[in-house]
Amino acid sequence: MAEKLKIIPLGGLDEIGKNITVLEYGKDMIVVDCGLGFPEEDMYGVDLVIPDFSYLVANAKKLRGMFITHGHEDHIGSIPYCMQQVSCPIHGTAMTCGLIKLKLEEHRLDKVKLITHKPGESVKAGCFTVEFIHVNHSIADAVAFAIHTPVGTVVMTGDFKIDPTATDGMIDLARLGQLGNEGVLALLADSTNAERQGYTPNEHLVTESLDRQFKNCDQRIIVTTFASNMYRIAGVIAAAERHGRKVAVTGRSMENMLKVAQELGYLKVKPGTIVELGAIKSLPKNKIVIVSTGSQGENMSALYRMAFSTHKQVDITAGDRIIISASAIPGNEKAVSKIINELYRKGADVVYEKSEGLHVSGHACQEELKIIHGLCKPKFFIPVHGEQRHLQIHSRLAKLMGMNPKNILIGEIGSTFELTKRTCKLGSTVPAGMVLVDGTGVGDVGSVVLRDRKHLAEDGMIVVCVNLSAEDGSVITGPDIITRGFIYVKESEELIDELREVAMEAIDRCHRKRIRDWTAIKSAIKSDISGYLYKNTKRNPMVLPVIMEI
Repeated sequence: MAEKLKIIPLGGLDEIGKNITVLEYGKDMIVVDCGLGFPEEDMYGVDLVIPDFSYLVANAKKLRGMFITHGHEDHIGSIPYCMQQVSCPIHGTAMTCGLIKLKLEEHRLDKVKLITHKPGESVKAGCFTVEFIHVNHSIADAVAFAIHTPVGTVVMTGDFKIDPTATDGMIDLARLGQLGNEGVLALLADSTNAERQGYTPNEHLVTESLDRQFKNCDQRIIVTTFASNMYRIAGVIAAAERHGRKVAVTGRSMENMLKVAQELGYLKVKPGTIVELGAIKSLPKNKIVIVSTGSQGENMSALYRMAFSTHKQVDITAGDRIIISASAIPGNEKAVSKIINELYRKGADVVYEKSEGLHVSGHACQEELKIIHGLCKPKFFIPVHGEQRHLQIHSRLAKLMGMNPKNILIGEIGSTFELTKRTCKLGSTVPAGMVLVDGTGVGDVGSVVLRDRKHLAEDGMIVVCVNLSAEDGSVITGPDIITRGFIYVKESEELIDELREVAMEAIDRCHRKRIRDWTAIKSAIKSDISGYLYKNTKRNPMVLPVIMEI
């Protein structure tokens, strides 16, 4: 039987973020991207969400390389966690590899082989040949891949848009058209903005808006944007140079990005423009621009710390002009508006994207997606990088372009797309999902722990401590009631006394029935107290009985 090409998304479908796709043929396997996701509101205490790598670990001998489209967290953030479990060379462009190197050093993974390529180059990895194709995005050095396999060519766009005015040159549409003429077996394309009509505006519009904001402003300016949006940061620095201002940077991810971009020559800055954050105190306010992280309202970010007066070096003062040059990622709107409100409260002049054209997306809208479909003319189409609605709307666009609906396949993470030269169908599923990272623990917080955290966060807890005699099981001391997050003890002594009586009655009942099994006694205490509390307070805290034998 002829071998089939398997395409397996382990992340990035039905979700924004956590992008990782496996391509497998016979004894060879490659991985495209390896990103992370951010925790949802009900994931209490969780820092990061990474893909489940068990399929890669089980097939580690087949792994011939990892190929990265660009240096955003949702495409590179999980690499260190993956490289602790499997090993293979990582291929990317200069900027992408520079950012990955910082991540690997942080996790003390210096032995991982990083190989840098330029757009236009091809790399052989087992039976696959991966070709790097230049695209436009909000970070430098983004690429799409044309992956030449034994059954045909697969084009993976990565994150992209079409920007004819881009600093690093327009996306290589000519090569995509050439591939389309040679024959593309399958297209996997970015669906993030599939709902938006028209074209994504160009970055130079933001440059013009920034200029307007800098002009005639005699106050200190603070600009916040995505740390990874290098072109935006370059635009802010250029505007500062034009208007005779010095630039200071705050936020670790922003500092890392600047360091890599300057080392690689992507960011040209006049000597003396960038100053240490500590030096701004000695400069007049109308000569300063602070570039900061925190455009998504993140709790630990520099802008958040400034807004809530916990930043060590910068305090927001009345009259400061704060420019938020980013749009809120779906789900972050509340956090962003919380910061904006706090900044207004401090008397700052806040300018944000909705009104001022201070942000453009890095992703293609409908007309650009149609151009890519028209150029590639794929036999099969698999929409990726989006939630269900984005994938469905993108598949509708493909139908509009004349594609046969039977040749459009929507999967979910863990689905296996099996391709031959003439067919593409969904096969079996492989283990996929999410692994939660909490501090240094990876995967030790599962659904049970999350359920308990949710319960504790919503209802609080009650601990019932009692000392029983080892000889006859009678109560020596207690029961004592300790509560956290349920009620304030000093104001509710009556209820606490009632809970003691309920616990005592449960213990006595077990004693009368000659029950000496601790588990049964704990269960009786728990059930009686829970029932009593629900009946009297309509609340349901976690009840933890603790028994000591003396």
